[in-house]
Amino acid sequence: MKCHVCGAALQRIVTQVPFRVGDQAIVIIKDSPVLQCRSCPEYLLEDAVMARIDHLLSKADTAAELEIVTYAA
Repeated sequence: MKCHVCGAALQRIVTQVPFRVGDQAIVIIKDSPVLQCRSCPEYLLEDAVMARIDHLLSKADTAAELEIVTYAA
């Protein structure tokens, strides 16, 4: 698969991905599988991964300023 920004190849990696939830809260999803571009900072989340992340974010504590959750498929 190729990057839609620069056209370089994407590689599968596991990394941390931050998401903003609510006005002040940030949730970091640790060990998230992503497709990372080899040439630029762009990355893609596959549909099944995003569905799991949506589920994790729905359970996040939006009263907390920062929460760290492990993806753990």
